[in-house]
Amino acid sequence: MAIIVNLDVVLAKRKVQSKDVAERIGLSENNLSRIKTGRIKAIRFSTLNALCRELDCKPGDILDYVYDEADEFEDFYNGE
Repeated sequence: MAIIVNLDVVLAKRKVQSKDVAERIGLSENNLSRIKTGRIKAIRFSTLNALCRELDCKPGDILDYVYDEADEFEDFYNGE
């Protein structure tokens, strides 16, 4: 996976609990947990916006990109 989710790091730096953030942005604790652990395939911009607003951060604080050669291989075989 080339996209890394650092939401747990941001929460720890802000000393905020997941359940409190989930409640304030109108997201279930389960869905926030899935985001936090990276067990998602997509995230809505509205959710990312709400997280950034609540945590006073930027999307790049939550999401990071790490080059992965496997991505090139997958893109090649998917015709991209």
